[in-house]
Amino acid sequence: MKELAISESKKELNALCTSVRSLALAGEYRECERLISDAIGKYPHAAEPHNLFGVILEKEGDHIAAMKHFRAAWALDPSYLPARQNLDSFGTFFSRGRTAYDESDCPEEYPVDYTKESGVRSIGYADRRKWI
Repeated sequence: MKELAISESKKELNALCTSVRSLALAGEYRECERLISDAIGKYPHAAEPHNLFGVILEKEGDHIAAMKHFRAAWALDPSYLPARQNLDSFGTFFSRGRTAYDESDCPEEYPVDYTKESGVRSIGYADRRKWI
């Protein structure tokens, strides 16, 4: 039963990404904000709505608030590539401006290697990113 609920929520979040992309391209930012706000209330632990809110805020010119939402999305799910791509794209002085609404906007070419390192007392592990 729990797996069914997870797949249904994933379908709804994917549909949200598609809807927000279409509305944003049409310049309907207020409608995007309404849909995203509803999704944040319904899925408070999902990264997708925060990433999308960041995209809309960036398009509206509110860079600081956008970066907060990108960081929130990444904190909720560090494996969510669109949040990382948006942080990389918009977190520099010379923005590349590649907007990632969902995973389909993320290139496969990120040259990253992850390693596991134990703590001082071998409690827990930390993933460290090494740029190749």
